[in-house]
Amino acid sequence: MVGQDSHLQSPAKKRSLLDGISNLSIPTATDLDTEPGKVNCKAVREIEAAASKFDDSEMCDGYVTEIYDYLHNMEKEAKRRPLQDYIDKVQKDVTANMRGVLVDWLVEVAEEYKLQSDTLYLSITYIDRFLSLNPLNKQRLQLLGVSSMSIASKFQEINPPTLDDFCYITDNTYKKEELVKMEADILKSLQFEVSSPTINTFLRRFSRISEQEPEYPDLQFELLGCYLAELSLLDYGCVKFLPSMIASSIVFLSRFMFHPDKHPWNANLEKFSGYKPADLQECVLLIQDLQLGKREGSLVAVRDKYNQHKFKYVGLMKGPLQIPNLYFES
Repeated sequence: MVGQDSHLQSPAKKRSLLDGISNLSIPTATDLDTEPGKVNCKAVREIEAAASKFDDSEMCDGYVTEIYDYLHNMEKEAKRRPLQDYIDKVQKDVTANMRGVLVDWLVEVAEEYKLQSDTLYLSITYIDRFLSLNPLNKQRLQLLGVSSMSIASKFQEINPPTLDDFCYITDNTYKKEELVKMEADILKSLQFEVSSPTINTFLRRFSRISEQEPEYPDLQFELLGCYLAELSLLDYGCVKFLPSMIASSIVFLSRFMFHPDKHPWNANLEKFSGYKPADLQECVLLIQDLQLGKREGSLVAVRDKYNQHKFKYVGLMKGPLQIPNLYFES
């Protein structure tokens, strides 16, 4: 049981919901490969590989600064921001713990269907924005999750999973008609504003800047950032932070883990992120607690995912338990 206030249990291993909400079981890879209408996993993997090498600053060097100025302004727009206290102010039946278990399960779903990371981030954005406006019965929380991922997939993927896929992934707890209705409700709540900068949007940029220094190896550093970013999705406490602040905090913490004896921030990162070390302290320490298992330690999908060889075992990386306060002095 994940907390006394929750009707949910961790999707790891059993991957199920209690009290009749639904069954968070995930079909095997064999099932996904043999059923008609499934995602072309090879094609998506190739796209992901290409995207992981994409350096936007090289592609549009003449106006990359203007692009990111626009994205920084865009992320602050009220219509794109969830309420930071929507669990207390709006929700009666949904708890922060339930949200965490749902996100943990969606990480598994995205991995099973080989979805792009941007699809996962957008899905969580839609969930938080919808819950900021609409009280929801806990029995419909998983429906909100798969419907949000369905919208994000249609927006982001070349070959998105079908409605049948999303019904199947919930063990047919919901009918296609219910998913379509929930999709319509989500889109109306979002006012059809489905494009939004996410943590991943800024993490790519800040990681590239950091990787210009030879002591931060490209692949492992990027993967550690991806791991910490997905951990941040689990915690309701991160909802209050702008995506660019979370991305900056992730780069700060990643640099510290690689070289604890070197100041994790520099003038170049401050210039392009817009944040001083003091601005990041609260967010950095929260993400470090997630990495150390002090928060959301019972949610294991992200940790299991990044404890694999293909992700360089970054989920097993350890750093010092204490970040010197002087690193946060501006």
